[in-house]
Amino acid sequence: MNRILIVAEHDGVRLNPSTAKCVTCAAAIPDAEITVAVCAAEASAVASQAAALKGVTHVLAVEHPAHVHALAAVVAPQIAALAGPFTHVLGPSTTFGKDVMPRIAALLDSAQISDIMAVEGATRFRRPIYAANAIVTVEAEPGAKVVGTVRAASFQPAATGGSASIEKTAVEAQIPSHTRFVSVSAAKSDRPDLQTASRVVSGGRALGSAEAFKKTLYGLADKLHAAVGASRAAVDAGYAPNELQVGQTGKIIAPELYVAIGISGAIQHLTGIKDARTIVAINKDSEAPIFEVADVGLVGDLFQIVPELEKLLG
Repeated sequence: MNRILIVAEHDGVRLNPSTAKCVTCAAAIPDAEITVAVCAAEASAVASQAAALKGVTHVLAVEHPAHVHALAAVVAPQIAALAGPFTHVLGPSTTFGKDVMPRIAALLDSAQISDIMAVEGATRFRRPIYAANAIVTVEAEPGAKVVGTVRAASFQPAATGGSASIEKTAVEAQIPSHTRFVSVSAAKSDRPDLQTASRVVSGGRALGSAEAFKKTLYGLADKLHAAVGASRAAVDAGYAPNELQVGQTGKIIAPELYVAIGISGAIQHLTGIKDARTIVAINKDSEAPIFEVADVGLVGDLFQIVPELEKLLG
């Protein structure tokens, strides 16, 4: 049996959808027994959400005052202390996962497998390289503990309806004193989270200004209950903040619906949306590369098309 430990990502109240995608990945490993570790100051709410994921057998609630803020330096030694009986330790390939999982791998003296996009066996996986223009198959040494990050864009979230057991666990691990929380600076929005949203409306440099970006995109996004994204060109031009950037150097996303407005479709941007289920492109240039990957393409003036779409949506 392969015993898999998943490091839960959460905000203290809600389980991040990336964790449910890690469960789907773990379930593809032969003979998997899946445990989710929830590190929190008060873990009951998040642990209950993790226990409801189908495929999860156990949830370990690791409560400690130091978990008020998710610091990789604090979480990693505790997960490493829990990892002894497990064959695999997995976490999401998000900002959180990319921070904490390499520390866990180092503490366990294991080589990390990053951005797992497909499972071929207990120790054999596929992952993208060269901005996802090539896929490499990697295999861990037999008997070695597998530590990896899961490419959330490549997996559907596990369904709810499970009833895993929840166990409060005390971990004997030294909490580092050299790392402490000072402050956090993050954009606040009532819109869905860009990295996990099922619908995304994204804009490019063709919008012409920050004012036009907001005026043109946000109304349509509201009608679709969608998150808002941007191409790197739009971000570099100052039309949108950096946290909205989609692409190779931004966020890799896989929404059910992706609407690209005024985006030409540079390869770096396409890397970030290649796993989207349906891509709709609006661009006045019929030769724009975005149309090569779009499921639906509208050629025309975006400043005329988008308002018409909003009217049709009611």
